[in-house]
Amino acid sequence: MSDTQDNIIQEKPLARNPSATAGQVDLIGLSRQELEEAVIGFGLPKFRAKQIWHWLYHRGARSLEEMTTLSLRVRDKLAGDCFIGRPSIVNEQLSEDNTRKWLLAIPGGGEVETVFIPEKDRGALCISSQVGCALSCKFCHTGTQPLLRNLTAADIVGQVMIARDTYGEWPSPRGGRLLSNIVMMGMGEPLLNFDNVAKALKIIMDQEGISISKRRITLSTAGYVPNMERCGEELNVNLAVSLHAVRDELRDEIVPLNKKFPIRELLEACRAYPGSNNARRITFEYVMLKGINDSESDARELVRLMRGIPAKINLIPFNAWPGAPFECSSGATIRRFSEIVNDAGYSAPVRVPRGRDIMAACGQLKSASERAKRKSQEAAATNPCGRSSNPYTARAFPINS
Repeated sequence: MSDTQDNIIQEKPLARNPSATAGQVDLIGLSRQELEEAVIGFGLPKFRAKQIWHWLYHRGARSLEEMTTLSLRVRDKLAGDCFIGRPSIVNEQLSEDNTRKWLLAIPGGGEVETVFIPEKDRGALCISSQVGCALSCKFCHTGTQPLLRNLTAADIVGQVMIARDTYGEWPSPRGGRLLSNIVMMGMGEPLLNFDNVAKALKIIMDQEGISISKRRITLSTAGYVPNMERCGEELNVNLAVSLHAVRDELRDEIVPLNKKFPIRELLEACRAYPGSNNARRITFEYVMLKGINDSESDARELVRLMRGIPAKINLIPFNAWPGAPFECSSGATIRRFSEIVNDAGYSAPVRVPRGRDIMAACGQLKSASERAKRKSQEAAATNPCGRSSNPYTARAFPINS
């Protein structure tokens, strides 16, 4: 086991609330039914659950004291039984293009990344589903990190809460919101943590709370076929598939999950995905790797594979990191690839790289944090004063900037 892995695994669990005591319930991440059951268990009438839900997910309350429609007696009662959790911000960076990235410490151990990508008429929040990832996709920096655990529903919803705290989007705005879209494209494979992801997304979609429509939520998978149909049936959110290769021999290498669920099986599951049609197409993500998957013949084979699927293809210039095993395809190569796909009748936009000045590629900020921790530990071991400096223990700028 590497030093980095050892350091992460031995990291002490972090409390969601410094004042929380054993046996207290974190209200964040409970389903409506679970919240009702908890409230009744606290000895309060069921209708209090609706009031609490409103304060949590419409008003964004961070403490029980803020819930002023509850009597002081009720709030005092709740204070002994529950708390309102949030992940802790380890590092926060703002790009020149206004992309914002958080490194969040998750209670129970580990750190995850969350990224907000603003556009002219909307903004997408990219959230994580696992601490690390077990799939080891060769072009993904998170693939270099071990899977430590699944995130809970509270961990997933907490990422949205942090983003809305930062942008002041409480109470939940009815229109003109900055955080308008959710993409499950952060660290981890969402369909390998489906129960927690589904529970979290149902909370996020609830119309009496955060209220982000299923039409504005996209779940990205590397192709874990067994849960694809279930995702469509239970959540009916948009689907994105990390394809990245058109032949099994190559995909086996760069997306090892392909060895279990090869391209043909994956595409059959896409054809059967509930709710997909020409008005609601499946997005296929295709990272452009120089000399690997970017030939004209690759583009034509991609067109052939898409037959019978309401699809669009996102071409993604590879965002390299130090020591990455690939290079990004040239601009001319990417444009020609896009032309071939477009000429065949499929939309094939080239994703504009965002946040390159703040290590926005998935997993980069977490790896930097782990390196800084190791250096800090090494310095502490050799420094008789026991002092160390870790640049990743504080935000890069004030949270309200």
